[in-house]
Amino acid sequence: MSDVRIHAAQLLLPEGLVPDRVVTVADGRIIAVTAGKAADADRSAAIVAPAFVDIQINGGGGVQFNETPTVDALATIAAAARKGGTAAILPTWITAEGQSFRAALDAAAGALAARVPGVVGVHLEGPFLNIARRGVHDPRHIRAMTEDDLSALCAFSPGIRLITLAPENAPPGAVARLTAAGWIVFAGHTAATWDEMARARAEGLSGVTHLFNAMEPLAGRAPGVIGQALSGLYAGIIADGIHVHEANLALAARCLPDRLCLVTDAMKTLATDIDALEIYGRPIRREGGRLVGPDGQLAGAHLAMDEAVGRMAGIAGARAALDMAARNPAACIGLGPWDIREGAATPLVLLDHDLRAQEVIGG
Repeated sequence: MSDVRIHAAQLLLPEGLVPDRVVTVADGRIIAVTAGKAADADRSAAIVAPAFVDIQINGGGGVQFNETPTVDALATIAAAARKGGTAAILPTWITAEGQSFRAALDAAAGALAARVPGVVGVHLEGPFLNIARRGVHDPRHIRAMTEDDLSALCAFSPGIRLITLAPENAPPGAVARLTAAGWIVFAGHTAATWDEMARARAEGLSGVTHLFNAMEPLAGRAPGVIGQALSGLYAGIIADGIHVHEANLALAARCLPDRLCLVTDAMKTLATDIDALEIYGRPIRREGGRLVGPDGQLAGAHLAMDEAVGRMAGIAGARAALDMAARNPAACIGLGPWDIREGAATPLVLLDHDLRAQEVIGG
């Protein structure tokens, strides 16, 4: 494959945004980073950065993972995410009946075997949650984890595996067994106390899912999940201006500059004109950027990653927002160095001055 030379008016390198650089890419690998002008390149962008990594995405392109657990469906979701600058996703399966999560694992394994661009593993969000903090998850299917569940999960090995559970309801030692088997364990849809979170952290729990949402609020004598998260865990956060107040986005950005991970929590409406869907048979409508049920309860998000980056950039600055969409989640799930440097296979996102994604190269 011939070289592609990309001029960046600003290029995000490990040391920060630097002006007027040309990145040369061949066969999916960065072979040179040099000073240069637009005239020296094949294409140009206002900002070039490592492409985004979304560790929580439920659907896109008209496809919902829970509805269609297939390799083709995951390819469609990944393609929809790519339009927002994302080159790597953990397709997310939410609470469903019994051990139907096995279908999600099989689909992810198939996508990895087929080398579907963008799919790097799977995220199971439930069913082992706290029913009191269920959000839109179906209470009929939220349940305790059994030994058979643990055995099935620990036997699954392809790709990157993340599971969201309520630590207070997990069997003793379950988090340790999962992490020993290669799972990344997050707390979410939980009412765990500070001490329950501390025990889970001691077993290997490393993060929380959609910080501030579906968890107990921070209180003076009950720091709980949020207190534990802000003390140094990885944390996914939905920066759509709906799920989390801007003051809390700013707080999280200050506390977790290297561990806050922007996520979309996107549903099948992503990259489509779809304005209605169903979850567990309940009608969900899209009102602007908000997905809500009949009772007004939020049901995932209609959010592209570049939109989340643009919002967070207004709060924490462009450099920080770009890291939260790329370097931080890549580190969280072990994708390796996710930087622009010679020899790296890091995919690139080309962005305009408003941080809107124009193209993804590589991945």
